[in-house]
Amino acid sequence: MTSNDWLQFVVYAVVLIALAIPLGRYMTHVLDGSSRVLRWFGWAERGFYKLGGVDPTQEMSWKGYAVAMLAFNVLGTVAIYVLLRVQAGLPLNPAGIAAMTPDAAFNTAVSFVTNTNWQDYSGESGASYLIQMLCFTVQNFLSAATGIAVVTALIRGFARHSAQTIGNFWVDVTRSTLYVLVPISVAIALVFVSQGAIQNFSAYKDVPTLQATQYTQPKVDAQGNPVKDAQGNAVNDTLTAKTQTLAMGPVASQEAIKMLGTNGGGFFNANSAHPYENPTPFSNFVQMIAMLVIPAALCVMFGAMVGDRRQGAAVLAAMTIAFAVACVSEIASEQAGNPIYASLGIDQHASALQSGGNMEGKETRFGIVSSGIFTVATTSASCGAVNNAHDSLTPLGGFTPMLLMQLGEVIFGGVGSGLYTMLAFALLAVFVAGLMIGRTPEYVGKKIEAYEMKMVSIVVLLTPLLVLVGTSIAVLASAGVAGIANPGTHGFSEILYAFSSVANNNGSAFAGLTVSTPFYNAMTAIAMWFGRFGPLIPMLAIAGSLAAKKRIAPGAGTMPTHGTLFVVLLLGTVVLVGALTYVPALALGPVAEHLQMIAAH
Repeated sequence: MTSNDWLQFVVYAVVLIALAIPLGRYMTHVLDGSSRVLRWFGWAERGFYKLGGVDPTQEMSWKGYAVAMLAFNVLGTVAIYVLLRVQAGLPLNPAGIAAMTPDAAFNTAVSFVTNTNWQDYSGESGASYLIQMLCFTVQNFLSAATGIAVVTALIRGFARHSAQTIGNFWVDVTRSTLYVLVPISVAIALVFVSQGAIQNFSAYKDVPTLQATQYTQPKVDAQGNPVKDAQGNAVNDTLTAKTQTLAMGPVASQEAIKMLGTNGGGFFNANSAHPYENPTPFSNFVQMIAMLVIPAALCVMFGAMVGDRRQGAAVLAAMTIAFAVACVSEIASEQAGNPIYASLGIDQHASALQSGGNMEGKETRFGIVSSGIFTVATTSASCGAVNNAHDSLTPLGGFTPMLLMQLGEVIFGGVGSGLYTMLAFALLAVFVAGLMIGRTPEYVGKKIEAYEMKMVSIVVLLTPLLVLVGTSIAVLASAGVAGIANPGTHGFSEILYAFSSVANNNGSAFAGLTVSTPFYNAMTAIAMWFGRFGPLIPMLAIAGSLAAKKRIAPGAGTMPTHGTLFVVLLLGTVVLVGALTYVPALALGPVAEHLQMIAAH
């Protein structure tokens, strides 16, 4: 990496942390009810409670919290499914987009409710303006708010002692949405509009192209049957295209919460590589900040709510170190280019005439460094937005985002989901350390016992189970193999990446795999649902168990969980679990593909 590369990364990291600290403090006051904002806008909050018949003073046990969370998300899934099935007859559909098929509607509904935003359809041709706003944008807020609510409940479990409740789900969701997600999204949307992102309800526009393009297509008769010549060969028509249809729509508003809520679903099929979604290098920088600012801020909130800011700083440090290592690996892999090109005499070094490295599938507006940081940010968070084609990455360049997802997206992670999964690894780390020194494990003043470790085991092992079993079924089933466009190691990598993405609620893809089929729609929907709500329930169970325990003052034998040793132990635990779980599968995919590349095959 050059000095300019390092400068771009350092500026990004400094701005991210500088914004996360005050945001984390603000979120602490909002979610503990002490913020002045609640007094200024409490009338709106109380109106929602009255409308929903909610008593904000009534707290819930972890089981009540879990039931409310599941009911809320099941209702959202049903509502989205119904609207997608009747899309053709709804207003604000200037392109006349048809209703989704049952399997596509089910997959899409599950996708947006679980914060995955896995899209087996093209945004501009698969969803109307009303669906984009009423289904997708609304659910982008609510799925992100669900993640914040759950991690807040978990933090209360650490902070409270001898308590039977962990908060009120409806209050946490309302405050997260009303005071955090909505105002920040409005500000970000205005920034995007200022940079050139579109925000309108105009009909799609046909505009003249700079040059005419000729193409051929099979000629058909009046009944739609192919026309053939006397020898039985198909006859083609030669056509000339002089115009291009440009999709319009309310893009900036969806783009803001897509990034801030680590949702990732694009209004356009090209996602954040599309100039209407991501017009300039500055908008690209804002998007990268938006992806990680709340996950980073939640670490600050964790330290503040448990009464020891050093605890949050340790978790944030572990995330930042792993993020930096991943960025260096990703950027270096792409800048190294493809050795097969070098053997053909093609110069891949950067110069005044070319950017150098592997620029295939990347926007020249952003280059390798901004694309690399974006790739790492979107897969270390459960965002899945892309500003370059991940399928065009070098084998090791694709290895990095795939592994980041497989580690459980704990390197910052999604809004809420990243921190509560990282805290599960923290409990595992102190448990292992406790066994090594022969003491009862403790974390943030709470003893970690058998019940907590059983729940942690479910959290840590469930998503690998979904990824590996799903991949195995796909490569064995004829319907799964039929979707592979690139046979061999890369085809296997595409399937492994897909299930790593959906089970960890990321939503990005290698793109060469055809997933818009009933088989993949069903398989990925199952992985998304259980990948999201499977870990949520045991995390709430941990919150309830910890809240009921007394807080213990640190003693002479207590292992500090805020220093360098703990940061190393935490990172080691995350990497070790990921390595032991996924190394065999990775060896069959990106590792084998890299060996083939350097051998010029």
